[in-house]
This record gives sequence, C-alpha cells and structure tokens, in this order.
Amino acid sequence: MSVDAMVKKFSIDKNFTPCPVDDGDELYPNGIFEFNITKMFEYIQKNFANIPLETVEVEDFFKDFSSLDESHVDNVDISWPVIIAEISTGRYNLIDGNHRMQKAGRMGVKSMSAYKLNAEQHMKFLITRKGYEAYIEYWNSKLKQ
Repeated sequence: MSVDAMVKKFSIDKNFTPCPVDDGDELYPNGIFEFNITKMFEYIQKNFANIPLETVEVEDFFKDFSSLDESHVDNVDISWPVIIAEISTGRYNLIDGNHRMQKAGRMGVKSMSAYKLNAEQHMKFLITRKGYEAYIEYWNSKLKQ
C-alpha cells in the first residue's frame, strides 16, 4: 500500500452495512469498535494473495493479560498466524491471537506470523453502524492536520 493510501482521510459511506454476526462467530470488542473475527478470517482465507503473511516481533504485542483463560493459553498452537489491524496511521493492534501471543511471549519466542490488515480491509468487519461511524471519526482525528 502506498504512503498516500496509509494517510487517507475516510468519509462515512452512507451505504455501509455492518458485518453480520452468526451464532458461534468470534467477536473482538475494543470499546465501541467490535469486529467479527470469524468473518475477517474467512475474508483472509479467500484473499490471502492480497494479505501476505508477515513476521511480527512478539515483544511488540506481548502484554501480561490478567483476563486470559489460562487453560486456553496452554492449549493454543502458536504456529497459527495472529491478526493485527491498523488502528491509526502505521499503528497496529493485535485483534486476534492474544492467547497465542501470550504463550509465545512466555516461551521466549521472538517472532510470529501475522496477517496485517490496513484500515480499509478491517473496517468492513465492524458489526455496528455506530462503531463504524465512531471508527471513521477516530481514524480521521489521528491524522496530522
């Protein structure tokens, strides 16, 4: 993606349709922003040529989470890629794979594979219009004037 695309100011799309949520879909809530991880992963699988796997440093995303299910941490497979999403220009957050990242950090693993989604790619997985509009406002507020 070009530098110009990375600093793009977004306008609210009147035709935006929130991502549907089916029973059993995994969701990632981050305040008002709630993403459908199941649908995002399906999109990645269908479009993986446009979303290459990258290597990320575990220390950039490893945090000591007190709310993680410890029994789940023990059972995760850290060879599965995590998903990071651009939340402001050039800044990415881990939105899928917290248990895997936690386990990797505890094991001393230095890097992991990750799908790196830009804002345009992951915005379509917001599950509410209110969250979408708030995200557009948040994104635009982070751009240098």
